[in-house]
Order: sequence, then C-alpha cells, then structure tokens
Amino acid sequence: MPATSGTRSAPGRAWIGGDPETTRRLRLFALPFAGGNAASFGEWPARLPGSIAFSPVHLPGRERRIMEPAIDDAQALIAQLVPAIAPWLDRPYALFGHSMGAMLAYELAQALQHRGLPGPELVIISGHGAPNLPRRFPVISHLADAEFLAAVMELGGLPAVLLEEPELLALVLPALRADFKLCETYDWRPRPALACPILAIGGRSDPIAGLPELQSWQAMTSQTLTCEMFDGNHFFIHHAMPAVVALIARAIAERLRDPSCARGPTASELRIS
Repeated sequence: MPATSGTRSAPGRAWIGGDPETTRRLRLFALPFAGGNAASFGEWPARLPGSIAFSPVHLPGRERRIMEPAIDDAQALIAQLVPAIAPWLDRPYALFGHSMGAMLAYELAQALQHRGLPGPELVIISGHGAPNLPRRFPVISHLADAEFLAAVMELGGLPAVLLEEPELLALVLPALRADFKLCETYDWRPRPALACPILAIGGRSDPIAGLPELQSWQAMTSQTLTCEMFDGNHFFIHHAMPAVVALIARAIAERLRDPSCARGPTASELRIS
C-alpha cells in the first residue's frame, strides 16, 4: 500500500533525489560513503533499467545542502531521514549503501521495520562488515586538518586533486570529518533481524571488508544472504561500477520476479567482475 499520496513533502525533497512522481515500478535509494554525496552515483541512473527509479540520499553539509551542518551521529541522522523518506515508500524499493552508507542503510531498514513502515525488498551492503563486528579502522576524526586528511588519503577515500583546491577543501572538510566521527561513534545494539534478503558486495583486496566480513551479515537478516566479490580495494565500486549496477539490477529482478528490472552485463562488465 502507498505510504502517502500526492506531492512529496518539502523535507523529503531536501533529503531524497530523483523524480518523486515517477511511474517506474521500483525505487533504488543509495546512501553515500564517508565524504561522498549524491554525485558519487552520477552514472548509475543511465545504467539502470527503465523500471527502476534511482533516488540518491542527500545528506546535510554537502552539495545542495552545503549550508546545513553535517550530522555526526548515526541515530540522529536516521531520526531525521525516516520521516523524510517515508512519503517515498509508495512502491517496492531497495536500499544500497557503501561503507558508511552500508551501515546507514541497515539502520534505516531497522528503523522503518520498527515503526511498521513499508520495508525494503532488498538491502544491498557494500564494503562493510556486519555492524556487530569490532571496528577495523583507526579513529581519526579528532586529528588536526593535515593529519586527518593524510589519514583519509591513506584509506583512499579522497581524490588527490582536492588537496590542490583549498577553497573547495574547506567546504567539504566539515562534512568529511562529521562522517568519520559518525562511523567512529556508531554503537550497534541487538534488534530483530531484518525481514528482507541482503546482498553483500566487496572488493577482493579490501582490507576492511573482505569475504568473511560480508558473510557476517547473515546474522542481520532472517532471509537469505548473497555475497559477491569484485576486483579492487575498498573503493572497488568506482572502477567496477558498470558490473556493480548490473548485479544490483539482476538481484532486484530476481527478488521481484520481474525481468523488466534486469539488465544483462556487457562483455566489458563481465571482465571487471
């Protein structure tokens, strides 16, 4: 049943991108990694089949919300995101998140399930182990700017060219630091397992989230877990993007038993995955 009808609310339009009144059958919401934004998924819409509407989540402190303070607490962020996304849950949908976004996708699904709102057909986790695992990354959000940026660069999560643009760097640094603090202070608590399947994907050379970490997500769902690996490190989703999007489309099609949601990979995509 539709969550609401009519035009989406103003708060929802601030948080959610894409066409609110689309006639496409399913929505795919995407949550960014630390330091990422909606533009990080720039090529995704063109590569998805026509039956899937792509809706990136716009977090405060970046892009069109650059003047808003970034949120550095996971539960506070989810508390604001739930009412914003609720009007968009008017058709089957899936959640995708990479790294920090994976944890937020899980927490969002949990919050929606707890509130009795329509749940996702599928949660796609990328580059992150189950939230009950010990943290596998250093605490860096408290460091001075130079040390903090050096640590982020070492993780591979910041384009080197950004260091050559001090004005742009000054704009993105508060949100980047808030994202890392959000991840460092995240505190998982046991709750009922999700009632939807999970697709967990990762990079074969990722030191943070390898196959064992992806497999740990089975404890977070009462349904099936599927794991897929790609060549690459923690940010494999960049160079393997065509194959990643094709895999997600196929997984959605299989879940909904709807071939219109699928798009087969090209020969070049098959060489990547």
